[in-house]
Amino acid sequence: MGMDWYNMIALRNGGYKNNATYIVEGVSGEDVFEERLIKMLGNCKSVLDSGCGHGEFTIKMGRYANNIIGFDNSKELIKIADEILKESKIENVRFVYAWTRDNKPLPFEDEQFDLIYSRRGPTSIAYHSRVLRSGGTIYGICPEYPNIIDIVSERLSHNGFVNIEINVFDSAILVFPNAKEFAKFLTAFPGNPDYTLPESKQMLDGKVKENMINGRLCYKQWRFIWRAFKA
Repeated sequence: MGMDWYNMIALRNGGYKNNATYIVEGVSGEDVFEERLIKMLGNCKSVLDSGCGHGEFTIKMGRYANNIIGFDNSKELIKIADEILKESKIENVRFVYAWTRDNKPLPFEDEQFDLIYSRRGPTSIAYHSRVLRSGGTIYGICPEYPNIIDIVSERLSHNGFVNIEINVFDSAILVFPNAKEFAKFLTAFPGNPDYTLPESKQMLDGKVKENMINGRLCYKQWRFIWRAFKA
């Protein structure tokens, strides 16, 4: 999937946002990831947010950190992040446009960061161990994709990372009040069409039918949290 989709999301939605209404039943990997990250941040002088999107989460984490740089492959998302940052008046966060693919080096110094985290960002960050100090932590969360655990584990182990930890969270259920909110949720998925449009009604009806559980419109959330250390 190219950057055109992410730039389109930035222009259409004002960022990589999911403003759907739902309740969560069970333990969400997203909540666990955030709680653990906050505990790590206070011990780090310099932090890199890999795949920061429109920057809202980066700015939120800035309240707990000394210094965070967020980067993303989408220029449009970075534009929005800079606007939100300006309004927030937070001074320990900044955003950078950077391309992580095709083995292109990131525009950062060797061993510049104590912690790199990726909240559903590109797992290709594992190729860029150069910018993490020796003994530093790389930490991330991913949604379900084919062979994603094997892919991340291989990238980490082949790029100087050790003590790889993996936790799977697959018990959380998202419960939606109606199809309209479910359409908003689906539309935010990378690569998905806009399910909120009238012309997508037939596709949406199919998704609703697939996700009815005991008369409730639900979605089973699968997340995998990973952590490793640079040797």
